[in-house]
Amino acid sequence: MNAIDILLADHEKVKSILAQLSATTDKALKKRTELLHKLELEISVHTQLEEKILYPAFKKAGGKEQEEMYYEAKEEHRTVDSLVLPDLKNTDPSTPEFAGRCKVVKELLEHHIEEEETEMFPQAKKLLGKAELDELGEQMLAMKTALKKTLGTSKRAA
Repeated sequence: MNAIDILLADHEKVKSILAQLSATTDKALKKRTELLHKLELEISVHTQLEEKILYPAFKKAGGKEQEEMYYEAKEEHRTVDSLVLPDLKNTDPSTPEFAGRCKVVKELLEHHIEEEETEMFPQAKKLLGKAELDELGEQMLAMKTALKKTLGTSKRAA
């Protein structure tokens, strides 16, 4: 699999988790908690794949426009990882506030995904080419396996 295909599959998984989370009610405490943990794991792994593998290659291969896109995408990751997701995790899942914060997380992530899929990924395909995207995909699969093992274990232990 090439890097873009791997990231697109991750996007579908994240969108599915967000849709399930948004469909829950204040009474679905266990389901909300489970989905939130799943979402956090998927986002943690996905963010690292993009920031350590695809984004640097994209920035290096491109020009000023790609460099700006690189920094915007990284800032969107930081907003979700450092601000929005921690707030959601610290919100009681049985409250309307949780539902409101879920909606904001969903909107932010869907916006970010749409920008990547319509702007960054098509440009990355042209700039990097099939061979490099295949090589980056191999790196991503190896990193993903290692991260899921590490993060999955640490989350269960916590």
